[in-house]
Amino acid sequence: METALPSPMLAKAVDAVPDQNSVDGGLSYEPKWDGFRAIIAFDGETVEIGSRGAKMLTRYFPELTDALSRLLTEPCILDGEIVVPTGVAGGQRLDWEALTARIHPADSRVKTLAAETPAMFVAFDLLEQRGESFLDVPFGERRARLEALVGSAEHPLHLTRTTTDVDLARKWLVEFEGAGLDGVVAKPLAAGYAPGKRLMLKIKHHRSADVVIVGYRVHKSGSGVGSLLLGLYDDAGILRNVGGASAFSNARRRELVDELAPLVLRDEDGEIATAATDRSRFSASKDVSFVPLQPTLVAEVQYDQMEGMRFRHTVQFSRWRPDREATSCTFEQLDQPIAYDLSDVLD
Repeated sequence: METALPSPMLAKAVDAVPDQNSVDGGLSYEPKWDGFRAIIAFDGETVEIGSRGAKMLTRYFPELTDALSRLLTEPCILDGEIVVPTGVAGGQRLDWEALTARIHPADSRVKTLAAETPAMFVAFDLLEQRGESFLDVPFGERRARLEALVGSAEHPLHLTRTTTDVDLARKWLVEFEGAGLDGVVAKPLAAGYAPGKRLMLKIKHHRSADVVIVGYRVHKSGSGVGSLLLGLYDDAGILRNVGGASAFSNARRRELVDELAPLVLRDEDGEIATAATDRSRFSASKDVSFVPLQPTLVAEVQYDQMEGMRFRHTVQFSRWRPDREATSCTFEQLDQPIAYDLSDVLD
């Protein structure tokens, strides 16, 4: 099956769970699952899985493609999240490390992991059914159709829970974190589905961004990775240096050297290519050289704010994002602060 999968609709970060009257038509609240965003396309026989970053994930989750081809009763396109639960009954939580390990180049390893750490798919939107597009249909109606389609399905296909009770949504934000969830999403009930647009609202437990690893600096001790250099693509498709992530343990610094070795750029003689960041008045006397890498590796980092086109402070590395294509890491994903007059702060 060759299917042109739509880009998923995105969410804008807000500081708190919004009230119902903040949006015309009201809001539907649901848990924010911490997994791989996925668009599932079923043509009646086979299943394809596409990620948010336009990377095809079909081959990495054979247990899902097999199960969904049996559980889905008619052709459709679903939006949802692939997650991996681990732990015993009564103490299960989402396991990000187990999920990311599922992206493996070896078919034999993919098969093994499918059996050892099987994934499940949590559906939260319906984009098409029996060839009929629902992109212009209000979310309230899409949700009702989704419930009718998959509400009674069996594991590993699940329907996310929703509520219009803002107090319950705020309770979810606090309580569900203990199960490994990432926050709460608020969706306008009257809005259609807009691929690539930030019409939804997300409330997370931290501010994060997905960035490209463009290189690393050797630690001042002369051993291991001292910091990772981070990049984002601008509107012209140019990869811009936006800062660095550091604060790794001694053991982790050495591990990173080995992990990043296959991506190191080399010249015609096989030597590590030379590269350096631009100097500033803060780095006039510092060594600004770094080891350049092929810009294909994506990581999620935590940050507090931006200053111009750079992170204001050194950011904190969170995790690798093997489900993201590097070119999908743009400035558009960053939270834009609301304009505020300094005189109002000083009053």
